[in-house]
Amino acid sequence: MSEKSSSSGSEEDIDPESGQPLEFGGVLSKWTNYIHGWQDRWVVLKNNTLSYYKSEDEREYGCRGSLCLSKAVITPHEFDECRFDISVNDSVWYLRAEDPEHRQRWIESIELHRAESGYGSESSLRRHGSMLSLTSAASALSSTSTSSFKKGYRLREKLAEMETFRDILCRQVDTLQKYFDSCADVVSKDEFQRDGEEDEDEFLTPTRPDGENNNGSKEKLFSSANPKGINGIDFKGEAITFKATTAGILSTLSHCIELMVKREDSWQKRLDRELEKRRRVEDAYKSAMNELKKKSHYGGPDYEEGPNSLINEDEFYDAVEAELDRQDKIEEQCHSEKVRKPYLSPVPPGDAFSVIGTHRFANKPHSYCSSLSSVELVSASDEIHRFSVQVEEMVQNHMTYSLQDVGGDANWQLVIEEGDMKVYRREVEENGIVLDPLKATHAVKGVTGHEVCHYFWDTDFRMDWESTIENFNVVETLSDNAIIVYQTHKRVWPASQRDVLYLSAIRKVHATNENDPDTWLVCNFSVEHDKALPTNRCVRAKINVAMICQTLVSPPEGDREISRDNILCKITYVANVNPGGWAPASVLRAVAKREYPKFLKRFTTYVQEKTAGKPILF
Repeated sequence: MSEKSSSSGSEEDIDPESGQPLEFGGVLSKWTNYIHGWQDRWVVLKNNTLSYYKSEDEREYGCRGSLCLSKAVITPHEFDECRFDISVNDSVWYLRAEDPEHRQRWIESIELHRAESGYGSESSLRRHGSMLSLTSAASALSSTSTSSFKKGYRLREKLAEMETFRDILCRQVDTLQKYFDSCADVVSKDEFQRDGEEDEDEFLTPTRPDGENNNGSKEKLFSSANPKGINGIDFKGEAITFKATTAGILSTLSHCIELMVKREDSWQKRLDRELEKRRRVEDAYKSAMNELKKKSHYGGPDYEEGPNSLINEDEFYDAVEAELDRQDKIEEQCHSEKVRKPYLSPVPPGDAFSVIGTHRFANKPHSYCSSLSSVELVSASDEIHRFSVQVEEMVQNHMTYSLQDVGGDANWQLVIEEGDMKVYRREVEENGIVLDPLKATHAVKGVTGHEVCHYFWDTDFRMDWESTIENFNVVETLSDNAIIVYQTHKRVWPASQRDVLYLSAIRKVHATNENDPDTWLVCNFSVEHDKALPTNRCVRAKINVAMICQTLVSPPEGDREISRDNILCKITYVANVNPGGWAPASVLRAVAKREYPKFLKRFTTYVQEKTAGKPILF
């Protein structure tokens, strides 16, 4: 089933205060796994989160899973108009709505929530990606290298020396600047004073030889500009100190460069090693993801049986065979546990089966206990019900055609022969669907036809020998010898799960000649019923199956009673099955060839074990 009309909220519902979309919920079919397939789940969209519950009534117990839609990618299915997929990194939800309109409604609601949360565009998805790039790895390595660089004490000491040299140079530069400023001030004042004196001498003082006047001015100038006269600065000492400081700086820088070159080589080697590790990790991750993607289809709906399945015929067959082997292994384990711990059923008082005191040509008195009252009524006249005409037609057809020998018929192929068991098949296809009729013959010692048909028909024993059924129930009891049964079969992935609704009737066929063997028949054929309508979870198969059992008795010696050593049951089993769906023909034929002989051997062995040591029921 899909989303129901009881969904709460809609894509137009916006909280007037916060401006955020309100809660949106409903029933969607969610793909669970390849065993259970699609299951109805209550899905809720709220606060940019998609959550699902087993049902609406179980919301109080907490959700079974949730997805944050911030980085989600919504993909409508290419072929299925009701399906859409939601993926976040490696997590994928496969969802199906009731119809395309409901699917579109869900998609629009999800997009609305994403838009209101500031996400949804392709750029934002890339921006919020979770995969680390190689650039980010290099950045991480850089930060790591910086921290390790700080642990290099020699380089740190050299850097401290550089700081000291810088302070010394700054002080020296300041001192020299003050010295030069003072010198410039003295020279300016001296030139101004000298110009004034020369103008005054021209009018008041007789002219002196130029050399005498000039020498006096130079002495005065240099005496005034004497370096020791300006704050006591030793210009020569400062110059020597400046030279030594710059030499120390150059030496320290050279040493730092050597250390950094060595560290660069070490860092490069570390970086190369880390990048190589990163590359190996990424390769391993890609390989694991590829393997995971290969394995993921062994459960994904895109690879199951269907008209657009992505799995080819060979892979389909391999997967089916692997699943059948797995189920066989589980069945063997269960059987071994039953053998170790046998179930002791209480024995009712009296005989469980009628006892035959003489051989088969004598009169056969019947005495049944209450535990097999249904079997007693089976041999009585049939009760009339609405399917009585169909049952009669099926019985007549099977008695007319099913008992015919097909050994010399060219249309029938002998596919299996194991001892007394032979399995024949006639290849028939209709609209690409395999409808191969199958016929098997078998001979079982120590049991009667009545006993074989009884255990084949009675649903109380069905699960004891039938290993392919997941569950079944009796939809309607038409009479004491006719019932309508609905049963689902275990899924064999990637094939879809099958269910069957059929009428099952047991009948004793009265002999027209006293020398004819006692014959019992069980026929199962598909019908329709209002209480078991087809669903989209299973493919409804159509069947027409009959098991005809004839009891052959060899007379015992003398007056001895007939024992199980004197009886033989000849079984003729015919099956016409329309499996429906889209399973490849080669796979269906291979499975039939494998499973039908196993079924006959398993069932007949069960009947022999069940009747061993008990009175004979004819």
